[in-house]
Amino acid sequence: MSSESNPHDIHSIPSALPSEPNTQTRLARPHSAHPQEIGPHSPPHRHSIIILHGRGSSGDKFLELLLSTAIPPTGQTLTTVFPHARFIFPTAARTRATIYKRSYIHQWFDNWHLTHPDQRTELMIDGLRQSVSHIHCLLQKEIELVGAGNVVLWGLSQGCATSLVSALCWDESPFAGVVGMCGWLPFERAMKEILKDEDEDGDEYEVLFGDEVDEEVDPLEPVPEREDEDVDNVMEAVTFLREMLDMSVKKGVAFKNMPVFLGHGMNDATVAIKLGREARDCLGALEVDVKMVEYKGLGHWYSEEMLGDIVDFVKEKLKIADEGGMNS
Repeated sequence: MSSESNPHDIHSIPSALPSEPNTQTRLARPHSAHPQEIGPHSPPHRHSIIILHGRGSSGDKFLELLLSTAIPPTGQTLTTVFPHARFIFPTAARTRATIYKRSYIHQWFDNWHLTHPDQRTELMIDGLRQSVSHIHCLLQKEIELVGAGNVVLWGLSQGCATSLVSALCWDESPFAGVVGMCGWLPFERAMKEILKDEDEDGDEYEVLFGDEVDEEVDPLEPVPEREDEDVDNVMEAVTFLREMLDMSVKKGVAFKNMPVFLGHGMNDATVAIKLGREARDCLGALEVDVKMVEYKGLGHWYSEEMLGDIVDFVKEKLKIADEGGMNS
């Protein structure tokens, strides 16, 4: 697989995307109610792997590309490596993309230029809310069929970003794991600021509860109760994300028990590897079991080497041997 950016991911296309000719037919479309599915190659159905495409692509296009890639060292494809798995490729809603002159494209959410990921973050909210709800419905359906321990969520680029947010907002039984390729974490910098407050909040009480007395503190004023021990900054950061998406009813911490694998090309000119590293660091600070592998010479796409590492990760988290197995 080429290390260059892939033409099927519209993130690789300049912002001057031409408008579609027939404006009367350019209508926003919701997420496909019937995602593309394939497998299992060999019954019975034991595992489910939900895979999200990048911006501007679709489930059927990504299915064809990904499932035809040979994986070292055997040259098998994903369907034969995981013969008892069903692969589910949903298609994102077709909505206006701000940075592409508001043209209609398939995207999991709208967003500003990734050179400035902390700017115009409001663009992401509506699309992420709808997409995360849609992915949660797919997860629930597959979990009912094979059990939470046998379901993996996987995404490329914007699909990776959506997968990570879906995992952080998930409050049911932890599923087996999350795979992200060439992606980033929406609202990472805002969550990082909340996480940083943990140290800063502690400093506020050093004068009152430490060895020294601040001369500006009125000794007649009641001493405030020290609450920093009860403050869970991890949960505050995740609650911030959930509230942004109107998902504050979700209270669980399943994300702490769902391992994440991130693969990123070091030559990625579309989603800079710096954003991948920031996602890794933020997830780690959120107490997520996260591993990131960087690939020399690789651009905004995946490689056979990356897929080989992903296969190893997925096999480990699904607890399956080469002959196949099933988590209880």
